[in-house]
Amino acid sequence: MKKENGLKMFFRTTYQTGSPIPYILSIQITLFILIHLADLLVELNVINFPLYDWMLTNLTLPNSFSAFIAKPWTLITYPFVYKGLFNILFDCLWLYWMGTTFLNFLNKRQLLTVFFGAFVIGAISFLALSEIGFLAKGPFPYLLSNSLGLSALVASLMVLIPNMEIRLFLFGIVKFRTIAIIFLALEILYHSFANRAAGASFPLAICWGALFMYQLQAGNDWSKLFTYNPKKKLKVVHQVRKSPTYKSYKGDLPNQEVIDEILDKISQNGYESLSSREKEILFKVSREEQE
Repeated sequence: MKKENGLKMFFRTTYQTGSPIPYILSIQITLFILIHLADLLVELNVINFPLYDWMLTNLTLPNSFSAFIAKPWTLITYPFVYKGLFNILFDCLWLYWMGTTFLNFLNKRQLLTVFFGAFVIGAISFLALSEIGFLAKGPFPYLLSNSLGLSALVASLMVLIPNMEIRLFLFGIVKFRTIAIIFLALEILYHSFANRAAGASFPLAICWGALFMYQLQAGNDWSKLFTYNPKKKLKVVHQVRKSPTYKSYKGDLPNQEVIDEILDKISQNGYESLSSREKEILFKVSREEQE
């Protein structure tokens, strides 16, 4: 038996599982490498163009509507942008854990709805809150990373499996609700210091994830809004009722199949619906039975 190539086995076990998580992680890691490779080229004076700053400016979500209108694609790119190694490592591990747990109970359409829905809600609220002078202040005048989507996933799981027990190395058995509350509180606190408008957007993303799960438990699957059901063309079928084929026995009497068809016709449409030939057959059969 031919041994499978290690690289092929990696791609098969990673990207052919049907989960969208490996694809999201791959985009984040690839973009992180490209951004820091650009930074390295600038530091080594290989290029004079400030490519690192240019990529951050054009891929992160700006904190003003006017800048966003000039770069609308940042609504799609900002969740995949990372600057710090620890930050991307932490978020990738949590996304893998939370995403895998989510898919153990629900499907990938619902996961993507919660995850990317939080990005849209968070981006709109971030742009709106950034117009307030107090909230616009902060060391980072832009929004990046998938923290909003990750927080929405954690919030949705907190509603779905609040009492699921998890064994932690130093703390023993802890309920998922406790882990989720600590995680969400730390996310809000961290982003409030780095970017006040972003910190204020996190409660909305958290509410989105929790509300999605509450509605799903109530029987309302909001992810079905994104399913496409093509309308089937109406096909008109004309059914032509075949007249019974008469097979004679016992002096031109029909077989039992023909008699049953005539009786069915009487039960459905009445005796008057019979043709003169069918009435004659029925009369002959009744007379034969009497004899």
